[in-house]
Amino acid sequence: MKQPVETDNGVSDSPDGDLLSWKQGRPADIEGRSKKLWLLPDGLCVVEIIPSLRSFTYARDELVEDTGPLRLDFYERAAAKLAGAGIRTAFSRRLSATCYVAEYHPAPPFEVIVKNRAVGSTLVKYPGLFEENQPLPTPVVKFDYRVDPEDQPIGEDYLRALGLPVEELRRQALAVNTILGDWLRPVELWDFCLIFGITDDREPVLISEVSQDCMRLRHPDGSPLDKDLFRGGASQATITSQWRRLFDGLD
Repeated sequence: MKQPVETDNGVSDSPDGDLLSWKQGRPADIEGRSKKLWLLPDGLCVVEIIPSLRSFTYARDELVEDTGPLRLDFYERAAAKLAGAGIRTAFSRRLSATCYVAEYHPAPPFEVIVKNRAVGSTLVKYPGLFEENQPLPTPVVKFDYRVDPEDQPIGEDYLRALGLPVEELRRQALAVNTILGDWLRPVELWDFCLIFGITDDREPVLISEVSQDCMRLRHPDGSPLDKDLFRGGASQATITSQWRRLFDGLD
């Protein structure tokens, strides 16, 4: 059921339309590199995607306008798949090409990463242990402390000391890996990162966007369908063209 929103004009009779005009008339309550959030009653928020792509390793930071709608196109479908398989996500409903309503849970300063291949930080942090792009015998789950200018690995015992449900986060991350991998096949899911909020009942909620911006994906022909294109210096036109290919055959 759609939630009416208290605005300066009272309770809206048309929540979605009013939400979009309401947010345009006020500054965001929270703004990061890739999103703006406006807090609503009842534990909800309006989220607007900023079409930014950033790579610390490759010192590149740009706005690529067409990636915003493509990210939300994918996230909307992925959230439905995950919810149908029992993974609670924050996504509620889409409002526009780049805006959606979500549950609001404060973002903790760590993320959960699942790796099916030796790529990215695995090669940077642990040089010589694995061959580049080597398939891993089982998925590897790791936790990173989110800090500028570069996220850092954090030991699980530190998270336990903070009272976080580490084993449940691991279980849900691996479940997401299986669900997405099965859904995306024959596209290969090489790795991805997730951010979980924690409810007052200590239940994890997947609050991060699930999209091409936070995972590595390979087309059956071997070409990337993700932010690796940006990392590798591809043009904006090539990035958006490849990202659109991801939807071929997806239900």
